[in-house]
Amino acid sequence: MTSGLNMGQDKVKIKLNGVSETLLGLLWGRAQLSKEYSSLFFDAKAVELVEKINYDFSTSDMAFQGILLDISVEGNLLPIFGLTALMAKQFDDKIKAYVTEHPRASVVNIGAGLDTTFYRIDNGTIHWYDLDLPNVIAIRKQLLPEPDRVVYIPKSLLDPSWCKDVKVADDGIFMVAGGVLRYFKESEVKQFFLLLADNFPGGEIVFDAISTFDIDWEWIDMFTPEQREVVSAALMGAVKDWWERAALMEALKDGRERAALMEAVEDWWEKAPQDQKDKAYNLIVALEISTKPKGREWSDIESWWNELSPEEIEEAWHDFRGYQKGFGMWALKDANEITKWDSRFTILDQFSFYKNVLRNSLSADIQRLMDYGDKSGRSTIIHLRF
Repeated sequence: MTSGLNMGQDKVKIKLNGVSETLLGLLWGRAQLSKEYSSLFFDAKAVELVEKINYDFSTSDMAFQGILLDISVEGNLLPIFGLTALMAKQFDDKIKAYVTEHPRASVVNIGAGLDTTFYRIDNGTIHWYDLDLPNVIAIRKQLLPEPDRVVYIPKSLLDPSWCKDVKVADDGIFMVAGGVLRYFKESEVKQFFLLLADNFPGGEIVFDAISTFDIDWEWIDMFTPEQREVVSAALMGAVKDWWERAALMEALKDGRERAALMEAVEDWWEKAPQDQKDKAYNLIVALEISTKPKGREWSDIESWWNELSPEEIEEAWHDFRGYQKGFGMWALKDANEITKWDSRFTILDQFSFYKNVLRNSLSADIQRLMDYGDKSGRSTIIHLRF
């Protein structure tokens, strides 16, 4: 994972590679949501930062994030990063509620990235800590120099030493971890929560978690980084196709996702450079089923798929979808699973990303997606005391 930052005359040129590049997408989502739907959420600092950064948000070189951004830039803002940005609103509400009762509390932002929560909720007396990897903190310092009562901690959340960098105020401690824990294994998340309980007893944290439903669907982690680039492109093409047809939920239910995926792959194949086609071919050949494509052309791939027996199709689909790890590795069926890890853990609240979000001004498609998210519990915000 690398990073770089160059100061131009007018804008800051920024480049991140790896998971930390997701911070750019989240920043962009908050800014765009603020511009397009300010009645739902407004983040003045995010808008300011996006204008300050010289970065093409539509052509990010991280495959998964880049394609999501590309879809958003083309017009599907709210379904992609806009909806995710609503998580910030929910976190704001939780932090404000805690700070109202504990006005001199310490607040720790885990995996801060380019998050701008402090600027939205500061009451003038809280003590704030932003924790993230050194390369991300270096970028943050350039774009957002430390304000008064804010300390940047350039460490991993799994590095126990960061706990010593936080001075716990007499008025309590609250933590927030948005879009972070899904990138860790369950054993690492458990290690993190135990670290909190050992060092900050009685503290609270609000974080998001994806359900095992999402993990079954987001099977990208099974592939090598190079293979992910190929599969992500195809997957996001399918998602775009589903969304344009307003048939995502139906496709998930009746199996049309397979046809949509093949259509997306064909469209991608026609545009992809040869080295990417070779990677896709190698990905297919690596499947455990005995039937293999007879050649490397799209006609060979299409014929191979059409010649597969129902059993082979199911087996191939299982290879893609049957893994319990996705782009994020940690998922929950229910937040109460966490309480089994340690008796000190208490779930105070759990709710949908879209709780109490007014929807009258949104399109029917967006409302349907949000309603589905509420019903399925695919992405949940959890409030925990440790």
